[in-house]
Amino acid sequence: MDRFGLRVAVALLFATVGYWTPVSGQIVQEQTVQASAVVLNEVLVGPLSKIPHAMLNDAHGVAIIPNVIKGGFIVGARHGRGLLFVREKNGVWHAPVFITLTGGNLGWQAGVQSSDIVLVFKSERSVQNILSGKLTLGADVAAAAGPVGRQGAVATDGQLQAEIYSYSRSRGLFAGVSIDGSVVRVDQLATGDYYRAAVPGGPVVVPELAQQLTFAVATLAGGPTTVPPVDGSLATPNPALGDPGALAQRMGTQEPDILRNQLEQLAPQLDVLLDPQWRSYLALPPNLFVGGSHPTPEELNAVVVRFQTVASDPRYQDLSAQPAFQSVFGLLKHYQVALTAEASTLNLPPPPAG
Repeated sequence: MDRFGLRVAVALLFATVGYWTPVSGQIVQEQTVQASAVVLNEVLVGPLSKIPHAMLNDAHGVAIIPNVIKGGFIVGARHGRGLLFVREKNGVWHAPVFITLTGGNLGWQAGVQSSDIVLVFKSERSVQNILSGKLTLGADVAAAAGPVGRQGAVATDGQLQAEIYSYSRSRGLFAGVSIDGSVVRVDQLATGDYYRAAVPGGPVVVPELAQQLTFAVATLAGGPTTVPPVDGSLATPNPALGDPGALAQRMGTQEPDILRNQLEQLAPQLDVLLDPQWRSYLALPPNLFVGGSHPTPEELNAVVVRFQTVASDPRYQDLSAQPAFQSVFGLLKHYQVALTAEASTLNLPPPPAG
């Protein structure tokens, strides 16, 4: 597809944005997808695009992380949420999984509060590190500021030695930038929230906006995708290319162990806000933190009821509005669903032989 055709495709993508209404629990994720579509259009598709398309031809993955917030003046830590698009060995691009980028330092322009980050992954290892746990840029793999404009268009393979190339856009200015020290992780909870199965145990449904965005990335990078061309209609999977949501379903699995570990990390952030009486009232089941075991669904339900009581009472709005409270409460509800589903599975011996 030529650049004009690609701009038409992305224009249809933006038309889709206006008609998509996310269900409850998907709003934050949908905002991330929409913001990523804007970044894609401005830095890769539009007439002033700066990332050379040649940089994407043999890419194993592309990450778009809009609105990365800085934590200090001139140089400071940062945090952002975005999308990771992964290309399989056969060239097929998957629907994106949600990721977070945290830590590290970056030279910011004075007065700039946020920046859009694009990462181009040139090795399979760099992508697999993220999917397997986390990736620290500059430590686990070599990362470098990406070439822009004509500089990138004429660069040869011998000149491009890094495994990841990073780009940043702030206040309309765009440049390759080093972000060594940043940690990229898959956000399993956000991925699981965004991709829902139509029936229990079935394949997840890839929302139309994510399908359209995946097609745009695949068109830019060259190679097939698990969704058909953008034509303004509801895209349907191409069976010959596999399940478009397979990677998202695998990475978004909300297993009880994952949710328990996340609760262990977040609970102390809520505890520091509470006095002893409130800590006792909102205490999580003690076996949650001992020996890797899980509470019973009944034990967890009692805790969820207490959190719900606080959240629904206007007198405690100062507490229920705290991000730490909302995060722990949200995780508890997901954990409750996961434990209930696990408890309902029959523990049967192997079926009869023959």
